Amino acid sequence: MQAPAIWFTAVATALALSACGGTPTTASTTNTPSSAASSSPAAASTDACPTQVTPAQTEGPYFKPGSPARTSLIESGITGTRLVLSGRVLTLACAPVAGATLDFWQADAGGTYDNSGYRLRGHQLTDAAGRYSLETILPGEYPGRTEHIHVKVGAPGKAVLTTQLYFPDVARNQQDSIFDPHLLVTMQNTATGKAATFDFVTSG
Repeated sequence: MQAPAIWFTAVATALALSACGGTPTTASTTNTPSSAASSSPAAASTDACPTQVTPAQTEGPYFKPGSPARTSLIESGITGTRLVLSGRVLTLACAPVAGATLDFWQADAGGTYDNSGYRLRGHQLTDAAGRYSLETILPGEYPGRTEHIHVKVGAPGKAVLTTQLYFPDVARNQQDSIFDPHLLVTMQNTATGKAATFDFVTSG
C-alpha cells in the first residue's frame, strides 16, 4: 500500500498530465470539477454542518493507483442498477473543500473487482463548492462483504482519508464485520435507478 502523500502526489500529477493533453489508460468520460457535480439529478446533500470527521476504514486488497479521471464509471459491458452518488467534501467548520481528489473503486453487480484494468474505477476533483458527482452502478455483495464502494479523499494539505460507503436496508450489512452505520448514504429512487448522497468531512 502506498503512503498517502505519494498517492495524492501521483493523482495530482496524473491530472496535470491529462490537462496537458495526456490520454487516460481507459476510455472514460472526463469532466472539469465544476461540471462534475452539476450533472447529478439528486440534491447534492443537506445544508446541515457536520459534527464529526468521516470515519476511516480499511483500503482492502483491491485498490489500484492510477485510475482514470472521470465522473462516470459506466462503459460498454457494465450492467446493474444505475446509481448517481453525489455530495460534498467539507471541513468540520462547514467550509467546502475545493480541489479535493476522490478516487473511487468498487465491485461489479456480481461482486467481482477488475484487477487487470480500471473498470468501475476512477477519480475526480471537487468543484469550488466542494461538490462531487459519480455515475456508477450498485455494487454486488461477495463472501464476507456487504454492498460497498471504496473511496480515498485527498484534500489539499490534509492526510488522505480512506473509507467505504454503504447502502441502507441491505440485509448483509449487519453480517459485515466492518460495516459502520455512520458511512451509510442517503438513498432515493429515480426514473433511471438510484440516487445517493454523502458528505465527506475532513479533519482540520
